[in-house]
Amino acid sequence: MKFIADLHVHSYLSRATSKKSDLVNFHAWAQRKGISVVGTGDFTHPEWRSRLRDELVEAEPGLFQLRSEKDSMQVLVQAAVQGSVQDREKCLDRRPHLSLSLGRAAAYRRPVRFMLQTEISSIYKVGDKVRKVHNLVYMPDMESAELFSTRLGELGNVESDGRPILGLDSRDLLEIVLECSPEACLIPAHIWTPWFSVLGSKSGFDTIDECYRDLTKHVFALETGLSSDPAMNWRLSKLDRFTLVSNSDAHSPAKLGREANLFDCEFSYHDIMKAVRTRRGFLGTIEFFPEEGKYHADGHRKCGLRMMPKETLKRDGLCPVCGRKVTVGVLHRVEALADRKEGYVPPDGGGHFERLVGLDRIISQVRQRGPNTKGVLREYESLLESLGSELFILRQAELEDIARKSDSLLAEGVRRVREGLVRLEPGFDGQYGTIRLF
Repeated sequence: MKFIADLHVHSYLSRATSKKSDLVNFHAWAQRKGISVVGTGDFTHPEWRSRLRDELVEAEPGLFQLRSEKDSMQVLVQAAVQGSVQDREKCLDRRPHLSLSLGRAAAYRRPVRFMLQTEISSIYKVGDKVRKVHNLVYMPDMESAELFSTRLGELGNVESDGRPILGLDSRDLLEIVLECSPEACLIPAHIWTPWFSVLGSKSGFDTIDECYRDLTKHVFALETGLSSDPAMNWRLSKLDRFTLVSNSDAHSPAKLGREANLFDCEFSYHDIMKAVRTRRGFLGTIEFFPEEGKYHADGHRKCGLRMMPKETLKRDGLCPVCGRKVTVGVLHRVEALADRKEGYVPPDGGGHFERLVGLDRIISQVRQRGPNTKGVLREYESLLESLGSELFILRQAELEDIARKSDSLLAEGVRRVREGLVRLEPGFDGQYGTIRLF
């Protein structure tokens, strides 16, 4: 079974997240995007874990669906059998998030499942250097998630933030993960982000082995983050043994799917993780253009200065405006650690990946209106209703169909994204890059 999974999100209980980041809204946006499996985010937080227990029910081994969706779908099936359109409308009134799954577009009829996922921020010292590493943790069942959360609660505060900050060595965190369940998994998050990642320029290590030491063999995948893509990671031979995954790290439901993973495997926690571990059934990733990421280039945001690595080295890492150190970005860090030239491709091809731009942003540029204006949002919803999910439109819909439902200019915008014919100004020091289609 082929499907798309986005396995790194955050609830409203994490800092700097939308109040709409709840299960119902993630479900609705997963339908819009065409995503079948979504991380729950933040299961170590007691309030969120309570909501997970109340609002989710296991559908397949290790995967959960909305309890309300299951109940409502049973009502709809019964109503369909009885031919009661009125019952159907009443059900939709009670469960508006189901309207997309019952729409005309075939992609909307795919089920949406949740996988138990959280992110842990570890800040600790190794020798005389402070390390700041973010790790993703996945659990196969509620009982294991409860045990893991209890263990962490004994070591620090897991109640103040959905992404708890603990003084826990990443290696020791991994040990706890493995003790809670033999099927539990840890994946280092956005591994190149300067401030909080295993290989970041200001926070981490020079190799994965330095971080997880004797337990590195249990780390089988790495999350590339928005500011890098697989091609950049191929330049480091030491990363060859890891599967490269991508996720949105969504802080609001609308950001789902800006990066995601492609699978062809059975619908269960075990089979998804097996596919990632073995790369059999893992088809590749959907990516940002890495230049759009907030930390792709070097720079100093306060001074409005963006620099590429060669210029940074020429200036000894100092901002020519204020004289302070610039934030060294992902591209610079990759080049510093790489043992292969730019453009290297592994003998096996390295795996499939594709770069995309959100449909609302394509519409925005074509119509020369803001992405959140009524006209853009209206056209976005109309295209989804007539053609299918957003990722289907961006990746697979015939350009003639897009032109027929919209116009040739929008179809041309989608074509340019598919072929990488875009103009980019790299992001730096926490500021997103810009992309232009025309």
